[in-house]
Amino acid sequence: MTFSLAIVGRPNVGKSTLFNRLVGKRLALVDDQPGVTRDLREGAARLGDLRFTVIDTAGLEEATDESLQGRMRRLTERAVDMADICLFMIDARAGVTPADEIFADILRKRSKHVILAANKAEGAAADAGVIEAYGLGLGEPIRLSAEHGEGLNDLYSVLMPLADAYAERAEKDMPETEISVSEEADEAMPVPTVAKPLQIAMVGRPNAGKSTLINQILGEDRLLTGPEAGITRDAISVQTTWGGVPMRIFDTAGMRKKAKVQEKLEKLSVGDGLRAVKFAEVVVVLLDAAIPFEQQDLRIADLAEREGRAVVVAVNKWDVEPEKQQKLRDLKEAFERLLPQLRGAPLVTVSAKTGRGLDRLQAAIMMVYEKWNARVPTAALNRWLSGMLEQHPPPAPQGKRIKLRYMTQVKTRPPGFVVMCSHPDKLPDSYSRYLVNGLREDFDLPGTPIRLHMRGQSDKNPYKGRREKNAGALKKHLGKGRKG
Repeated sequence: MTFSLAIVGRPNVGKSTLFNRLVGKRLALVDDQPGVTRDLREGAARLGDLRFTVIDTAGLEEATDESLQGRMRRLTERAVDMADICLFMIDARAGVTPADEIFADILRKRSKHVILAANKAEGAAADAGVIEAYGLGLGEPIRLSAEHGEGLNDLYSVLMPLADAYAERAEKDMPETEISVSEEADEAMPVPTVAKPLQIAMVGRPNAGKSTLINQILGEDRLLTGPEAGITRDAISVQTTWGGVPMRIFDTAGMRKKAKVQEKLEKLSVGDGLRAVKFAEVVVVLLDAAIPFEQQDLRIADLAEREGRAVVVAVNKWDVEPEKQQKLRDLKEAFERLLPQLRGAPLVTVSAKTGRGLDRLQAAIMMVYEKWNARVPTAALNRWLSGMLEQHPPPAPQGKRIKLRYMTQVKTRPPGFVVMCSHPDKLPDSYSRYLVNGLREDFDLPGTPIRLHMRGQSDKNPYKGRREKNAGALKKHLGKGRKG
């Protein structure tokens, strides 16, 4: 899914009919009565070889109050803000209405890319409406018939170049991970630049203070904040220089427990947050000091570790915490117990409201970034492995002794190691954890995932039998000499 497309327009112009055709299923209710669609519906769309996310929205109404129509309009406006591309539909048979003109003006201001479509355009009765659509100032309208599937080739032709641009953007933004390293090379750590900034995802539950914290880092109120939970709906990225280091920071929608994610838009937002983790090099898991380490916080931190990203845990709203020393001790103990896979990751206390602790947070981010790029020499690794084997030899399941012969680092971002051994399938996970914890402690690799792979190596001695073979060949040769 390279981009998202929101279908918007007045009630009853055929948005849900087109949505159903793009997803290939009757997911959205369709009726001649206007206003059937009230919330947002998301689906996986296919159009030729294009794959994208399509969002069906409620009909745009002129109401801006707290009525049902007003709330539906705000929900649709959020979808417009979220989507990469908006498909603005009008009814070609009805022609351009004053409401269409108002909404065209809104879309010009709010949406990055607007495609104009004149639906119900089959037959000569729609010609006048299609011509009128040019007056909206949104370019040439696509003649569509969502009911009969006409005009989809034209829609494909318009979407194709935009899809290519979004695919290029995604490829450019995706950080390099799992970088192979050679034994001889001594690669320098990549230095973030304005063209290739350090990518950070700010993740956490709703109302933990992510947007407020980013505004404090930026030094301006760039992102919408407030006391209500869940204001941020999509992963917004902002670029800045923090502590002299160029960074791109992704502000993500709060991730709630799956059972509580009811609203379609929020489901889409959570998916956007998960994508932001994949686009990040460092993930900052922001907790609320009043309710830290809830199940969802643990899941988010675990996701970042499984994706192989460096992790910093930041505890926000520290300015209103009464028992700071005791709370900090409790937090560290809970962190060690609940997230053993991130043992040693920095835990930083901050106040997004006052800005206190931001220097410590920036230092922690740079520290884990450095460890994420760490390179350990092969000679040092094998000396360390010998010591670990002496201290705690591997078990001998069913009497078969497991020999760990050789170790090397094969990747960085995150650090990945390979151990050549006999019977790798019989080595218990507990022994792998023993080695990973040792690597983390002895080579100072806190807050970064470590990948350790056991690779089989034959027990057979390659020199066994060679002496006898050589002796036999020599004897045969000498025998031939005596006959001559």
